[in-house]
Amino acid sequence: MTELNFTTMQTLSAVDGAIERAQDKSVRAYLGMSQIGHACDRYLWLSFRWTAIRHIKASGLKAIEDGHAGEALMAQRLRMVDGITLLTEDKDGHQFGFTSVGGHFRGHMDGAILGILEAPKTWHVWEHKQVNPTKFKALSKAVEKYGEKSALKNWDEIYYGQAVSYMGLSGMTRHYLTCSTPGGRETISVRTEANPQKAKQLIERAESIIFSPEPPTRISQDPAWYQCRMCDMRDLCHGNQVAEVNCRTCAHATPQRDGTWLCERHNQVLSTDEQKQGCQAHRFIPSLLENLGTVADASQEENWVAYLRPDGTKFSNGGRVEDMSSEEIKDMA
Repeated sequence: MTELNFTTMQTLSAVDGAIERAQDKSVRAYLGMSQIGHACDRYLWLSFRWTAIRHIKASGLKAIEDGHAGEALMAQRLRMVDGITLLTEDKDGHQFGFTSVGGHFRGHMDGAILGILEAPKTWHVWEHKQVNPTKFKALSKAVEKYGEKSALKNWDEIYYGQAVSYMGLSGMTRHYLTCSTPGGRETISVRTEANPQKAKQLIERAESIIFSPEPPTRISQDPAWYQCRMCDMRDLCHGNQVAEVNCRTCAHATPQRDGTWLCERHNQVLSTDEQKQGCQAHRFIPSLLENLGTVADASQEENWVAYLRPDGTKFSNGGRVEDMSSEEIKDMA
């Protein structure tokens, strides 16, 4: 039997290319509750500070697309059951959203559901996940091993953190997760109880990450560590990739308690668009360049920072003739 050579399927390859080029590369202005259960503080800080533009391959974008379609399909299926009320939008037609830490920490739940047969009188936060068959089987095994109400925590800490956060900020005491394989062919559900102490800890964690002027410690100093090996931030965290040039990677910009960002050099509150744009006074937060060199000298007044490379040579980030702009440093790396 002749084996198919998928590399010769030019039209489908072109489709994948078009999907990747069309992807939304806009940055999230806040730290998401859907992320806060992530194991690494540094990853969350680097994400919140817009240090890297994430490029998702076509396969990943298709999975996201299937997830959105699966959520809508599952909502439709749940509403077919007599006695179930499922609300997925507020009175203004928007997703139900929650904010904390002055608005720097936000989340949007899939919905609120009442009337599920396991607990018909209790409102539950509803979330739907569309996952690959391997991860789906892992949830089934978690239910068998830990019981339904402890399955989510032992299956996926990120999803658990999201669930706990939504319950904590909505006031609901139960969470109802539906989980399907691609296309919605197989579905499992688990219920989880609120954990106010955990919710408080997650908000405190978010606050610590948001207001930290420096990236937190790596989860491991070994780039081959299993949590680092496949991380989106691996090259930035462990390698020589340089962060994007914008206000959030600049030493002069800081998040404020009221949810705004302040440029302390120009004493100006920055809009989201201004944060993305940056300005000529941009100077990297020095620790973002630690893989290229260590700080050797600096002038706050003249707005430059000099670095010593491991080989003994120097470079400086500034506006003088002998300095390099942040854009030049990024291109250099």
